Amino acid sequence: MNILMLDTSGPACGVALMREGRLVYEAELLSGRTHSQRLMPMLDEAMRMGEMRPGDIDLFGAVTGPGSFTGVRIGVTTVKALAHAAGKPCVGVDALEALASNATAFDGLVCPILDARAQQVYGAAFRAGFPPVRVWEDRAEKLTLFLDKIEATGERALFLGDGMEPMRGAITSRLGERAAFAPPQHASLRAGAACALAACYAQRGTDYLHLMPLYLRAPQAERERAAREGRA
Repeated sequence: MNILMLDTSGPACGVALMREGRLVYEAELLSGRTHSQRLMPMLDEAMRMGEMRPGDIDLFGAVTGPGSFTGVRIGVTTVKALAHAAGKPCVGVDALEALASNATAFDGLVCPILDARAQQVYGAAFRAGFPPVRVWEDRAEKLTLFLDKIEATGERALFLGDGMEPMRGAITSRLGERAAFAPPQHASLRAGAACALAACYAQRGTDYLHLMPLYLRAPQAERERAAREGRA
């Protein structure tokens, strides 16, 4: 099975190609440009370097979130269009599960966290492995509440994701030596990891109409409007 994976859910833009179970191409770019500017040139380069055409792809994958609202929409919409044009199925991959896939040998909780602003995180917990074993579901919540749950387990916890560095001080202050932090090469979401998960979940493939973003809370504009209406 040939799989194309796109990730625009966070700060980096990622593309990966898998051919018959082997990861043959992976690229990640973090620059000042927007994902809408970077994605199609990266996609073209991936297909050229992988010596493949869109018609050669059997399954199109997208990281569906949680993450940046605009970023997630870019990747999901692009994959929906590609799958529709090629008449092939597509599959969504959870960003936090893909992050947890970077840690396959940690004895404790693997805790991917994404910065959701205002001292909130998108977070979950897993047991290391591939695919990782989910301990609790994705949630958007205050960091303090997330750490409450981890502290209650009494276990060590490995943090990774773009929320790791901004929250490192607060995490260390709360958990002390029970907190571990992934090194830079394993701390960010990799399109290759998401592509490997897509291979595991190929049976979940669906038509382009049913691929949807994973949002854990309403967009900021909707939250602000609700707040204004609540004051009225």
